[in-house]
Amino acid sequence: MITLLVAGCATSQEALMPVGDTTMMEIWQNQAGHSTGERRLLDVRSELRRPLESPELVSEQLRYSRDASNEIYSQFRRLPNPDLVMYVFPHLAGSEQVPVPGYSTVFPLYQRTQYAMPGESARPSATLESRDDEGRAR
Repeated sequence: MITLLVAGCATSQEALMPVGDTTMMEIWQNQAGHSTGERRLLDVRSELRRPLESPELVSEQLRYSRDASNEIYSQFRRLPNPDLVMYVFPHLAGSEQVPVPGYSTVFPLYQRTQYAMPGESARPSATLESRDDEGRAR
């Protein structure tokens, strides 16, 4: 047993782990893909790569693609529900007559959000004829 311990300590570091010619920087660059062979390969690959589709075609296809949000917003448009601004003047409130400063609050005109039916529009049609003051078509 003692012989094994003495034999283990007698072995040199170079015999167990031989030192190579490459430095740590060279090993790092080779593993990170900075070697000249890999760089040439990447250059050749980048020349062969091309976009799968032209950007114009992609943008055109996106307009016609079906997804939930596109269908909801295009088929069921929200009808206008204007916001009303109300000013509450300074006043005294409660049984203790606590002073409350003036403030503004905003609330919608209609209680619920209304949606148009498919094909229905909340805006007036542009095909309506313009009329004069007496209601006759011009």
